[in-house]
Amino acid sequence: MASTLSKQQQKQALLKIEEEEEEETYRFPPLSPLSEYINSSALSIPIIGVYELEIPMSKSQTFDFLRDVFIPIHSRFSSIIVKDKKGIQRWKRVDVMIDDHIFVPTFSTAGLSSQDYDDLLEEYLSKIILEPQPNTRPLWDVHVFMYPTSNAAGTLIFKINHAIGDGYSLMAGLFSIYKRADNPSLPLTFPDVAPRMTKYTSKWKKVKGLVSMCINTFTDSAWSVLQGTIMEDGKTAIRSANPRVEFEPISVQTVVYSLDELKRIQSNVGGTVNEVITGVISYAIQLYMQKTGNVSNGERMTALVVMNARMLKGFNTVGDMLKANIWGNHFSFLHVMLPSKFKDLKNMDPMDFVVQAKDEMRRRRNSMALYLTRRILGVFRKIGGPEAAARHVYSIWNNTSVTISSLVGPSQKMAIASHPINNFYFTLAGVPQSLVFTIVSYMGKLRVVVRTQKSFINCRLFVSCMNEAYENISEAAFGMDTHHKISN
Repeated sequence: MASTLSKQQQKQALLKIEEEEEEETYRFPPLSPLSEYINSSALSIPIIGVYELEIPMSKSQTFDFLRDVFIPIHSRFSSIIVKDKKGIQRWKRVDVMIDDHIFVPTFSTAGLSSQDYDDLLEEYLSKIILEPQPNTRPLWDVHVFMYPTSNAAGTLIFKINHAIGDGYSLMAGLFSIYKRADNPSLPLTFPDVAPRMTKYTSKWKKVKGLVSMCINTFTDSAWSVLQGTIMEDGKTAIRSANPRVEFEPISVQTVVYSLDELKRIQSNVGGTVNEVITGVISYAIQLYMQKTGNVSNGERMTALVVMNARMLKGFNTVGDMLKANIWGNHFSFLHVMLPSKFKDLKNMDPMDFVVQAKDEMRRRRNSMALYLTRRILGVFRKIGGPEAAARHVYSIWNNTSVTISSLVGPSQKMAIASHPINNFYFTLAGVPQSLVFTIVSYMGKLRVVVRTQKSFINCRLFVSCMNEAYENISEAAFGMDTHHKISN
C-alpha cells in the first residue's frame, strides 16, 4: 500500500509540476498573428542582412558586440518560441549561448582574386539561406566572412527569423546601436524619398477619390482572397511554378543606382523612387524575356509590393517611425499588375514603364484593402486556426510572380562596433517565388538585390537587363548626354 501511495504521490507531483509549467507558459507573451503566420509549417521567412565592412571583424569582436550591444536591443533576441496547450506560439526568455550563433566559414585561399571571393560569398549566401534554423535557441545567427571581396575587407551576415520583427523593426533596433562613422555623437539622418504632393484638392476630386477608394477596396480585397486561393499567375520566364520552389538553390546579385538620379526621374513623372524602380523592374523583365526567347503571351504577372503598415498610422518620415520603435510585424501587400506583353520594345518610350508603374501603384494604394488584409487573415484563422491563415499567406506568395520589398537607410556612413560599413543590403529566404527584389538606400545610393531561382533564371543576365532598362529610362528622361554611374 505504501508503495502504491508513493507512486500515486509521484504521479500527482508530476502533474502539479506540469500544471505549474503550463501556467508559466501562459505568462509568456504571445506572438502577433502575422508573426505566427510567417513562422509555421507552411511558411518560414528569415531575413538575411549583409554588411560590407571597411575593416574585417574577428570572431571575438563579433562575440563582444553580440553580448554587449546586439542582444540587449530587444528581449526577442534572447527568446525562443514555445507552444502552449492551445497551440498558441509564445516568446520564452532563455540564456543565450552566443557561440552557438556565430559561424566563421573557412576556405582555401591560395591564389584567389577578389572576384573569386565574390563568387565564394554568393555561394555561401545561397547555402545559408536554404539552411533551416533550429527552434531550440533564439532565431538568429551571425556569419563572419573574413575574406576580402571587391566591395569589402570583410563581411558580416545576419540571419534573423521574420517572426522576431519585420525590416523596419530590425532596422530601428540596429540603427539605434550603429554610430555615424564621421562623428559618433551626431544622429543618423534619412533621405526624403516621398513625392511632393499638392496641398489643395477640390471638393469634387475628394468625392471622386472617396468613391474610387470604395470601389478599389472591394476589388482589391476580392483579388487578394482569390490570389490566395484559386487564382494563379501563369508560368513565364520569371516564374517556374515549381512546387516548393523556396527550397531550390538561389543566386544573389546586386546593382547600385544613384539616388539623386532616381529622384530626378521621380520628379519628371511626379512619382516616388519606389515607383521608378518598379518601372525599371517591369522593363527589365520584358528585356529578359526577349533576350531568353521566352516572351510572354499575355500571361498575368503580379508583383507583391511589401508595404510598411506603419505608414498608415500617421508617421510622416522614416525617422519618426524609427523613434516610435513600433516593434513586430506591421506589413501588408500591394498586388501590382506588371505589363505582360510588348511586341516592339525598341520603339517604345521607356518612360511608359515608369508611368504605368506609378499609375498602378497609386490606384492600389487608393484602397482600404491594406487595412482589411489582417481582418481577412483573421477570418481564415477563425475557420481553420493559425495554420490555415499561414497557408493563405503562403498561397498569395506562391501564386504571384515576384516580390518587391524596400527599406530606407541612412544618408551617412555607419559604423558597427567601430567598424565602418561600406555598404549593406538584405534579401529574404523562404519566399516561394523564382524572383525576389529587395531594395535599400544608403549614402546617396540605392541598392537593388536580385534573388533568383538558380536553375531557372540567369541572375547575371537579369542584372544586365536591369542596367539596360535603367540606362534607357534615364536617357528618355534626361537625354542622351546624361552621364550615368551604375556599379554592381
